[in-house]
Amino acid sequence: MVSHRTAYVILCSMSAPRVKATVRFVSDDLFLGITPSGHALALDTDSQRSTAPSPVELLLIALGTCTATDVAGILAKKRQHVTTYLVEVTGKRRDEHPRSFTSMQVHHIITGKSISPKAVADAIELSDTKYCSVAATLRPAVEIQTSFEIIEESNE
Repeated sequence: MVSHRTAYVILCSMSAPRVKATVRFVSDDLFLGITPSGHALALDTDSQRSTAPSPVELLLIALGTCTATDVAGILAKKRQHVTTYLVEVTGKRRDEHPRSFTSMQVHHIITGKSISPKAVADAIELSDTKYCSVAATLRPAVEIQTSFEIIEESNE
């Protein structure tokens, strides 16, 4: 059997280096994604089976990880003693297709000793407005709201 492939190229001006991910159909709504750095990730688009994350779920994870990386690094530079850091990301999607996100809420939960609320607010603001590439990619189509809470670690 001879297979025939036709490649189509859409030309556009790009000043930044390109990155390439590949997605391979495995079977029955299962896919294998390979990141530009070579990591494999299973994806499942059958919400009833749900044996792996869906592409939409990964958007939430991507946003949370991107901002958490920024905030954790900034707080470390500000010498804040963070012992536990959790980011919860929730989203609201359109009812009709395409079921894109219309808004996302990012809630930072920081545990530590004598954490400065101003340091946390400043770190989140810097991530939101300057560093987080995922948030920058999602905006302005997705409204992103942030909040935080600080839990004081006991001395016990």
